Amino acid sequence: MAASNGQLVARERSGHTAVVSENTLFVWGGYVSVADHEVFLPNNEIWLYDLDTGLWKRCDMNGEVPPSMSGSCGCNLNGTMYIFGGCSDDGQTNEHYSVNLHDGKYSWKKLSHCLGLRPSPRDKLSCWVHKGRIIYFGGYGHKLLSEISNPDTFIVDEASWAEDIFWGWNSEVHVFDPGSKGWTEPQTLGHAPAPRAAHASATIGNKGYVCGGRIMETRKCDLHCLDLNTWMWSEIVPTSTLPLGRSWHTLNAVSDTALFLFGGLSVDCRPMSDGWMFDLKTNEWTEIKHSNTDEPRLWHTACLGGDSDVIVFGGSHDYILLVDSGHCNDILVFQTQPYSLIRLCEDFIASGAKMFQTQLAGLPPKLRCSMQNRITFFRSTRKSRKVIRTLE
Repeated sequence: MAASNGQLVARERSGHTAVVSENTLFVWGGYVSVADHEVFLPNNEIWLYDLDTGLWKRCDMNGEVPPSMSGSCGCNLNGTMYIFGGCSDDGQTNEHYSVNLHDGKYSWKKLSHCLGLRPSPRDKLSCWVHKGRIIYFGGYGHKLLSEISNPDTFIVDEASWAEDIFWGWNSEVHVFDPGSKGWTEPQTLGHAPAPRAAHASATIGNKGYVCGGRIMETRKCDLHCLDLNTWMWSEIVPTSTLPLGRSWHTLNAVSDTALFLFGGLSVDCRPMSDGWMFDLKTNEWTEIKHSNTDEPRLWHTACLGGDSDVIVFGGSHDYILLVDSGHCNDILVFQTQPYSLIRLCEDFIASGAKMFQTQLAGLPPKLRCSMQNRITFFRSTRKSRKVIRTLE
């Protein structure tokens, strides 16, 4: 679709998949509301947002195309995007797909005939990438009664069942190795988090972090850590004020010792716009002041861009289970670390390019190209981009 300034912009959506690779944000799937009905977005297209220029591009997809879905879990592993699970018109799935993001073909592959046992159908799960493997955690989905062997890792949703099929929340850990095309379910140790869905996760080194999510009718903001080498769970007990419990939020690792949390749906079903930083050295949460507190988001995506910027796209600013009309398609950029002197200079010059036209023409070709991208970025996003300065 075209924005008011005539530029191409990805359509508003929630429950989509987004990853960053080579300074490009790739967006697939999700859904919107049309005449009070949920409509899944086309499965045969992918949207590319250039983080340097701020411009969108739409590309067709082919191959073994997945069904149109929301709530899939996606990640980038060595330039390939993987998606697992999700919910389509036929309900939750446990199919697995991949697509090369950099060969220009955008051809989907269905990962069938894999070794081991696949996780049961589910959506609203999360994953970590570690040592060339993808580790999936949690989600909401269904199992046969005979498959529910451990009530500690699968809580039945008493409101949803059909004959011998039960829906519910899980805390299972499943590992997929693209090299061997095999699934394993490691035996975890320690104090595992309760089953949940619509939570958020992040990876730092060999640690996978899980924050909050929905458990039956409650929403939590607890923080757990899984050692991805030893499979040992531990709960992190903050030494400070906790953010409100929430689901459909995001969590990003912005340094080796810091996690950034944004938005979500609160325990009283209120869309939120608060941002929090968690310091892993002190175990303290700190609420980050910013100027866009009137921009709540839930079921959005957040990816790490250059200079530790967190790139938020899409989501909803309304409680979508009651008023399903508040889907967004704007980009929010959170600055979470101080910028380098070079970045500051580039942004200053690009924001006032008319004053520096003569000097720009005399720059070396590589630097001139970089500056032209920044100038394009400021021009293309001046009306629609919202930059949130978290370090004021």
